Amino acid sequence: MIGIIDYGMGNIHSVAKALESLGGKTIVVNAPEELKNCDKLVLPGVGAFDDAVSELERKGLIDPLKEYIADKKVFLGICLGMQLLFSESQEAISKTGLGVLKGSVVRFQAKGLKVPQMGWNQLKVENKSCPLLQGIEDKEYVYFCHSYYPQPDEQKVVAASTDYGVKFSSIVWQENIFGVQFHPEKSQDTGIRILKNFVGL
Repeated sequence: MIGIIDYGMGNIHSVAKALESLGGKTIVVNAPEELKNCDKLVLPGVGAFDDAVSELERKGLIDPLKEYIADKKVFLGICLGMQLLFSESQEAISKTGLGVLKGSVVRFQAKGLKVPQMGWNQLKVENKSCPLLQGIEDKEYVYFCHSYYPQPDEQKVVAASTDYGVKFSSIVWQENIFGVQFHPEKSQDTGIRILKNFVGL
């Protein structure tokens, strides 16, 4: 069973529909006690870092999510959900994220760059052994919509990168923890293959 965390800031319905089309069974998670029913978790997200953390706090999900990840259960963060895997963000005013990955989240700064990055861009495969990247080749396109991106402290967690005025991490992977900066549910065939790999984990 794949749990999709609902904190009011993610497109949970399109993510659920995509996963179900690939044979995944999904449930919407609103409370800590519902985590026990999940073999995998997805944390989708759009919007602001502080607002997302506040909603997760309001639902009592911060510590249970950390415990779920510490138990080596499969976890996928999408877009803002990927950024929340880190503790620090330049967007944050008062909140910190889950801090299960080391590094920080920074804003695009290159001159002349349209921010947010909104549209299609290419993946550069950095680690072919990443389970999400099986069957994915260099230069395949995925769909982005973001103004911030993570900078992991350790390069070894970067499974794929993308160039948008700067080279940034577009997929991260550490043991049971996965994060994608793009929206796989909007990324047509490439996104579907990535989600299919996730369902098959």
